Formats: sequence, structure tokens, C-alpha cells
Amino acid sequence: MTQRSAIADTICRTIELGVTITDAALDGEDRTHVFCQVLDPKNTCPRCSAPGRLRDHVDREVADLPIVGHPTRLHLKVPRYACENTDCTQGVFRADISAIVAPRAQVTRRTTTWIMRRMICDKMSVKAVAVAVGLSWNTVNTLAVDAAKTLAVTPGRLADVRVLGVDEHKWKHVRGQGDPSFVTVLVDLTPVVEGTGSARLLDMVAGRSKAALKDWLTDREQPFRDRIRVVTMDGFTGYRTAAAEALDKARAVMDPFHVVHLAAEKLGLCRQRVQQDTCGHRGRSGDPLYGIRRTLLTRIGLLTTKQATKLRAVLDAEDEHLAVTMTYVIYQELIDAYDQENKRAGKIAMYKVLKKIHTGLPAGLCELAQLGRSLWARKHEILAYFDTGASNGPVEAINGRLEHLRGIALGFRNLNNYILRSLIHSGGLAEHLDAL
Repeated sequence: MTQRSAIADTICRTIELGVTITDAALDGEDRTHVFCQVLDPKNTCPRCSAPGRLRDHVDREVADLPIVGHPTRLHLKVPRYACENTDCTQGVFRADISAIVAPRAQVTRRTTTWIMRRMICDKMSVKAVAVAVGLSWNTVNTLAVDAAKTLAVTPGRLADVRVLGVDEHKWKHVRGQGDPSFVTVLVDLTPVVEGTGSARLLDMVAGRSKAALKDWLTDREQPFRDRIRVVTMDGFTGYRTAAAEALDKARAVMDPFHVVHLAAEKLGLCRQRVQQDTCGHRGRSGDPLYGIRRTLLTRIGLLTTKQATKLRAVLDAEDEHLAVTMTYVIYQELIDAYDQENKRAGKIAMYKVLKKIHTGLPAGLCELAQLGRSLWARKHEILAYFDTGASNGPVEAINGRLEHLRGIALGFRNLNNYILRSLIHSGGLAEHLDAL
């Protein structure tokens, strides 16, 4: 090997592929063509394993890593051999270069890894990667999707999951479509709870139902289901039932956001009912209760002096506003319970609130009574948050990132493609890239 060839092999890292550079050229399309020969070709027949006689060479052109920002085409001089075993039917065969490039592939194996690293770690778009390697958008997208399929089933990817987050996600906004436009999102929350990292998307399943979640769980191996200790979710009964049936050792947690959101809905319904009873019409500009509709949903500690004064004046103005006042107080007490620095104190405060609105409410507080019945039925999942510290907040964050991904792509029409692209974007696949 000449000194010039050694320098070129070092710069282009072709020595890692087991080939050496013999020549190079540029074309009119801003691409670099590198001509290489295999250093240690195997001349054994794939059928009978007998050594073969060198017959000729063929050129195999594939895309490789960009060189100084320009697309590269690697021309491999692949030996062809004639099998000398007279009893073998093979005849002519090529040297095995599957470690460099997969059969019938357009890129080297390391280029596929490079494409995935750029998309996963650097968040590059398919278009940007396609320009860098000098391939079409469709080719790069197909390579990425196929690689994501491989990485998603990498052994050990689910090995450390102990806290599972479950939520629904609308992947396609089309009028007149119900569940087909929804998926069930499954997220690993273990790193967040243990403080070792961020959440990662595990999978997405078509539909939002008990069956969708239960089928996914039962398809996993028993050791995986045995490791799950906590499952966080919203108030959907189907998810709770599926988790209870498939994960008998896991503890369900109802997410704090959904608990507070449910209380906010009841507060809004109570305000609307009292508005209708006192004014005889829906809220209008100038109506007292309508004027504080947003202020009612603001935490007390975040209110300005002007907002607090106006809120107090409206709630104390008439006796008919008492129902709104009491529902508002419970809403704030739920928030305060979650805000306690001491989790035990927060759990005690939450239990007292749930107990207070479960029984013994005065007449005329129908919305608060409904809230009390709903929360009391889920009291174990609500209180479990204070013991586990797990919530669906990171799941909602991943949902937001997927919304952004869909916006960049101007929407998706194929669910399988959307799931795989979502795994590339938020699945934490970077640590498994060596499996490609």
C-alpha cells in the first residue's frame, strides 16, 4: 500500500470497511467517486465451501458517507470466482462483501447508521439527509423506516422499563373519523422517575381502547410485564382495566393534570348553570360570572391584586353564587394538595378533599357531587401519585413533540410510517444504533 493510499484510506476511513482506495474522481453533479478494491476477499464457494479460481472483477457502486460535505459514491472492485469443484452446481460466485453493504442495497451499512444518527441525534429532516448523501427523499425515508423497524425490536430495548406511561394521541385530523385517527401511546417513564434521563417513546398502537392496550401488553414477554411497577394514565376506564388485567403487579396512577382538569370542567359547568339561572341566558360581555371565567381557573398565588379583588367581589355579590364559590374552593384545594413539598402531607390533604366532596355535600352542588363520585372511585390511583411520584407530564410532552413532527411533515397518511417516524424522533433509539 502506497503512502498516498494510506492517507486517503485514513481520511475516508475506508480501512474500516476492509477496502483500500485505488483512485478517485469528481463528476459534474458535485459527487466524489472513490474506487476501491477489497483487501482480503474470501474465495470460498457459498454452496460447497471449496476454494474458487479468480475469474474477473465487477464494479459495485453504492453511496457512502459524505466527504467534506459532498455526496460520495463508492466503487467496489468485487472479485468473481469460478468454483473448481466439479460436483458443485454453483459455477461463478462473487466474493462476500455483506459486511460492507447488504445484498441489493444502495448504501453501505455505515451510511444507514450515519443517516439514523443524523435524524435521531441531530434532528435533521429527511430532505437534509437526502441532500447530504445525494439520494432521493424516498430512498432515504425507506432506509430510515426499515432501520427503525430493526431498532424498535432490538433485544434489551424494553429491559429496563419499570414505569409505563399510557395516553391517547390523535395522529390524523380528519373530520368524520373517530378511533381510526387515534393511537395509544406507550412511553417509558423510568428515567424520569429515577432521575437518570428523559422519557422515551416505546410504541404506538392503533386505536384508543382497552383492547388496544391489553393486546400490546399481552404480546410482550412475561418478564417485561413482571418488571412494570407503575402505570400512569388519564381517567379513561379502558386503560385502567387493561392495565389491571395484564399487569397484576403494577400500581395504577391517575395523572394529576387530568384530575385538576376534571375539576376545572366541573367548575366551568357550575358557573354556566348559575349564569343561566341568575341571568336567564348564556354568558355575555358585562355579565359578572362571565367576566371571571378565566380568573376562576387561575391559581390563587398567581392572581394579581386587581384579579383577586374582582373575583372576591363577584363571588360575594349574590347568594346564588355560593355554588360557584364552593366548587372554586375545592378546585384550589386539589391544586394545593399536589403542590405540597412533602408528599405525605400532600397525600393526606388530597384524601381529606376527596372525602369531603364524596359525602355530606349540601343540596344544589350537583357538579361538585359528580366530581366527588368520579374522584372517589379512582381514589387509589389518585393517591398513588404521592407514593410513586410518576405522572403523565412527560407523555404529554412527547405528544407535543409528535404534533410538531406531524406539522413539519405536513401530515401523514400511513399509520405504520407515522409510528416508525415517531420512534425515530422520540424513541431513544440512539443507544441501539450499533445493532444496525
